Amino acid sequence: RARSEALASESVLCLTRALATLRGIWEEIGIPEEQRLERTNVVRKHVQELLDLMVKEEEGLKERLLNSIAMHRKDVDTLCRELQLEPLQAEEESTLLQQEKCLRTHAEALLKEKEDRKQELNTLQEQDRDLCSTLCVTPFCIDSNAVPTLEELDCYRNHLASLTAEKERRREAFVNTKRQIILCMEELDHTPDTSFEQDVVCKDEAAFCLSTDNIAALRDLLQQLEGQRSLNEALCVELRSRIVVLWERLQVPAEEREAFAVH
Repeated sequence: RARSEALASESVLCLTRALATLRGIWEEIGIPEEQRLERTNVVRKHVQELLDLMVKEEEGLKERLLNSIAMHRKDVDTLCRELQLEPLQAEEESTLLQQEKCLRTHAEALLKEKEDRKQELNTLQEQDRDLCSTLCVTPFCIDSNAVPTLEELDCYRNHLASLTAEKERRREAFVNTKRQIILCMEELDHTPDTSFEQDVVCKDEAAFCLSTDNIAALRDLLQQLEGQRSLNEALCVELRSRIVVLWERLQVPAEEREAFAVH
């Protein structure tokens, strides 16, 4: 402040010296007093116009700063509400330039955070749709139009992690059960005849819906096939016993028995 006052005093002194020099030149030339007064008035008007122009330009700068501060303050308040953050507290005794820079920088940071949260929400929702389609479950409940909070995003990530783990568990159960079903069908010489059996045996594993109903139906199918295999095995044991009895009664030679045993 002291330096500004010193520069102002020096400017006044320079103007005074210039006017004194002009008066001396006019006196040497012999310009009458009345004309010297007129010329001095012209100089005053030029200086006044220049100063008025400079003041107007600086007042315009101040107005632009105030408008920018108001605009960025509004943006910051809006973004804080959308992001559910505490309002920004203005720094005490800060200049207009400092306020404008602080608000502008904060608004840019908040806008980037908003865009980052929305982008992450879109990514999580895409993953959610894929998992829900595979597991046949209801999508996570969240407002797609609002900006999610950090807690909501964290909860969403944990939810998707649980769904992913559940998908892996069901996928492993599906693969293991499918392998046993195919083995049973081969042993029983059973051809898949229902649409569900065809989906299990013939359809691409990635396209199979891993719903709880489908996993349960898969296990039921395996139990049915294993039950049929057990019945067949019991029947085979009974038939073998009857054959042995008949061999004994008919006194079938051992060579003939051994030739038949391979079947």
